[in-house]
Amino acid sequence: MQLIDIGVNLTHPTFARDPRAVLARAHAAGVTQLVLTGTSLTESEAALTLCRELDESRQRLFCTAGVHPHDASQWTSETAIQLKDLLAEPEVRAVGECGLDFNRDLSPRAQQERVLEEHLQLAVETGLPVFLHERDADQRLADILRPFRDRLSAAVVHCFTGEKRALYAYLDLDLHIGITGWICDERRGTHLHPLVREIPASRLMLESDAPYLLPRTLRPKPKGGQNEPAFLPEVLREVARHRGVGDDELAATSTACAQQFFGIDPLIQREQC
Repeated sequence: MQLIDIGVNLTHPTFARDPRAVLARAHAAGVTQLVLTGTSLTESEAALTLCRELDESRQRLFCTAGVHPHDASQWTSETAIQLKDLLAEPEVRAVGECGLDFNRDLSPRAQQERVLEEHLQLAVETGLPVFLHERDADQRLADILRPFRDRLSAAVVHCFTGEKRALYAYLDLDLHIGITGWICDERRGTHLHPLVREIPASRLMLESDAPYLLPRTLRPKPKGGQNEPAFLPEVLREVARHRGVGDDELAATSTACAQQFFGIDPLIQREQC
């Protein structure tokens, strides 16, 4: 069984001490390919550097490049130029993390919306898919995406935590959906249990969002309570249980979905070449 973690924040300071050990544990757990999330120009550059330093084979690590809505107020015309340069690098497989966050509102909403549109335009120009963030803004996100959708190759709402209305709106736009350990949280994630059955297998991907969102169903609990990609199989098990399918089946379909979305070659096929 092989898994792809489509969203891991490997540039987070908590991973800085020994990122190779983090990857070794992930690979031992069957998480053989990972997409590192870029959340700012600096973090996107750092993610690209990690891909090159930690994956000499160029088969296992990939990344995104973008500016998180929390930092939308920092966006300038120069940001767009630098980001477009990053998006031309072969390891960079998606535009983002970008989107709307009307929960914390760390940047003005109007600025978030403008910066999202800038990202979507870059995705149209480059042909890359979009890695989206959304909190308490599903209707506005859908409204902004709709005029761009026919010109976008693909887009995923990562770490989906919304309600049925939001899910159906995203599926109507032919978006992909990323599920994290939020579904393992008995305090706030149980509404996802019936909803994951509604996601077509060709649109469902899995992610750790590490070091955040440690699956609360995980036993034993790791010391320090920090999530990492090696725990993605726990998300797989929870999602498979609520979809009524076997772990192996979900692993196969979610991995194939992620490989197609990000343009990642199957690892076994590449190693046999």
